[in-house]
Amino acid sequence: MNHKTDIKYRKESLKKLLHVITKHEEEIIKALYDDFKKPAFEAVLTETNYVISDLKETIKNIDSWAKPKRVFPSFLNFPSSDYVYSEPYGNVLILSPWNYPFQLALCPLVAAVAAGNKVTLKPSELTPNTSNIIAKIITETFPVKDVVVITGDATIAANLLSKRWDYIFFTGSVAVGKIVAKAAAENLTPVTLELGGKSPCIVDETANLELSARRIVWGKIINAGQTCVAPDYILVHHKMKDTLVKFLIQEIEKALGTNPEESPDFARIINLKNWQRQLSLLENQKILFGGQSNRDSLYLAPTLLDEPKMDSLVMIEEIFGPILPILSYETKSDIDKIISSFEKPLSFYLFSQNKSFIDEVIHKYSFGGGCINDTVIHLANNRLPFGGVGNSGMGAYHGKLSFDIFSHKKSLVKKGTWLDLQMRYAPYKDKLKTIQKLLKWM
Repeated sequence: MNHKTDIKYRKESLKKLLHVITKHEEEIIKALYDDFKKPAFEAVLTETNYVISDLKETIKNIDSWAKPKRVFPSFLNFPSSDYVYSEPYGNVLILSPWNYPFQLALCPLVAAVAAGNKVTLKPSELTPNTSNIIAKIITETFPVKDVVVITGDATIAANLLSKRWDYIFFTGSVAVGKIVAKAAAENLTPVTLELGGKSPCIVDETANLELSARRIVWGKIINAGQTCVAPDYILVHHKMKDTLVKFLIQEIEKALGTNPEESPDFARIINLKNWQRQLSLLENQKILFGGQSNRDSLYLAPTLLDEPKMDSLVMIEEIFGPILPILSYETKSDIDKIISSFEKPLSFYLFSQNKSFIDEVIHKYSFGGGCINDTVIHLANNRLPFGGVGNSGMGAYHGKLSFDIFSHKKSLVKKGTWLDLQMRYAPYKDKLKTIQKLLKWM
């Protein structure tokens, strides 16, 4: 039996993975806390339970996903039966990031295994505790011939990229995404790139400001803002700005207390380099709220900035931290000028009760995915594709799409032999007008 194509073997492997993850869930939660004080609630909601749910869905549906799909045949091929087969690409490389180090390593791996691929997983060196528990789980679950985990720094990742792969799946920054794409191009290797960008959050004059503030704050402080789909900046109607700021501060304090550093529900910046980068984004900025920091614990408070200049570092780079610039607008052209100055974002958020404005924004701007009157939650629905566009990435996954991106779709026509229409064969004399009429009718 060829294990690469045996659905039963794949399903049993995934069931074993589910069992091992469930057995080690408390260790995973502790590892995430040890790496950057990720709260247990967030660890379960966005990491362990997310992977467990993904596994259960994949195990439940793998038979139907992998089954050859019969499609309606072309009349020109009569008589025939036409099919699409899903086959594994082969050797797959998955490069996962540090911000959701368990979920963003395991979910692509689950899909790659379900599709029948051999997987090499390189988790982030910035979360060594989580990487170690991942390696332990993989070793307990899979033989080396099926899945292997390779730990190490960027040098190891570069070495892996220098090799030939049948598919590469990368989650991380735009800058490194370009390096991955360039390496893949050397061998014409297909890639999925899950990147990031400046995800806007518009709040218009019709929005429920208190509710909007609660949902914006929630989407921003998860993982201390170290989330690729976190709101990167707010664009609020100038008449609503002061009230929104008041509610934002109120919601931060409601969630984390008056001193968020003491809250058990707020993660830390991943390392000193990133902490220092966050502080550099605050230089020469007007701070409306927050700004407190602690080098020893890599703490940075949720921070609201007032009208940063568009050429400032905080508005040029993706923030990837608990800093939230607030800009005001008066007209739609003000909104367009700001949003259009950036590359296409991974996510897009709009808080409004104005249906025509909502429809206008949805159709006007290109983005990976988003929400109306909420943030981040589009990731929770596995029936929605997750992925970027332009600089925010290429390729989309989640649910069945995850299985599909790790599967080559092979087309096949099974032609009947009981009838052979002579129209297509040479000599073509006296057939042209007949075929033109036939094609026109079709």
